[in-house]
Amino acid sequence: MTSASDAAGALTPLGEVVRRFGLDARKALGQHFLLDEPVCRRIALLPGDLSGRHVLEVGPGPGGLTRALLAHPLAHLTAVELDERALAALAEVEAAHPGRLTVLRQDARHFDGATLLPAPRQVVANLPYNVGTPLLVGWLREAAAWERLTLMFQEEVAFRITAAAGTEHYGRLAVLSQWVASCSIGLRLPPGAFRPPPKVHSAVVVLTPHAEQPPPELFRAMERITAAAFGQRRKMLRGALKPLGGAEALLSACGIAPERRAEELPVAAFDALARAWLARGEEAGQATP
Repeated sequence: MTSASDAAGALTPLGEVVRRFGLDARKALGQHFLLDEPVCRRIALLPGDLSGRHVLEVGPGPGGLTRALLAHPLAHLTAVELDERALAALAEVEAAHPGRLTVLRQDARHFDGATLLPAPRQVVANLPYNVGTPLLVGWLREAAAWERLTLMFQEEVAFRITAAAGTEHYGRLAVLSQWVASCSIGLRLPPGAFRPPPKVHSAVVVLTPHAEQPPPELFRAMERITAAAFGQRRKMLRGALKPLGGAEALLSACGIAPERRAEELPVAAFDALARAWLARGEEAGQATP
């Protein structure tokens, strides 16, 4: 039986893969390929023990991170790739790891990994820059389905996910992420680690969902509250939340001064607002004939 290390040794070097298959990174697809194999191996360690896990990778490109993940005893790796040029390159990796890798040509925004992949499941991905944030929010909505998310973003997005209240990068993404998961930056990477080098640094964020997760209706309420609160972040909350109706009463019920601003509130305060707003809507619905 061929070992993972033997299979990796038989594969075409990543630089040659890019040349052979004409994989010039395309800006329209948000592509910046990670070809540094030691860095790929470091990223593959960040999720922890992958034994028996079903892992989703988005945007594998030439397959650098794909190869690093397959060096671990995971149950199965599903790689979702939109760029048809990469499929031939990934076919070589798939052939070297029979039964352990499935490559799908699909837009990851429409791939229901929580339904299609068996548990326990994780996501490990160097995300295309142009779809990273919407993909993250989609996974946060179903965080209970995932054991861990290990995701590479532009560094500024990573800061926005992990920022504390009252700091420069704190906003809606930090609240949604930290509400449902423990979030930390596991690795920071300079532009030179990629081909072509982006204009910004990148960082890998590790998100571990909390044991208790909000029901879908509460998550939707939190999305509405945070969209309103941070939509006009320089406004006092009594003005920012006005479109939701009864802003001052809502704030008073949660013990929040109406002149405070969104970036000052901790995640727990937004949790209270979302629950109170949802309860108010449910009560109003029950009172309607």
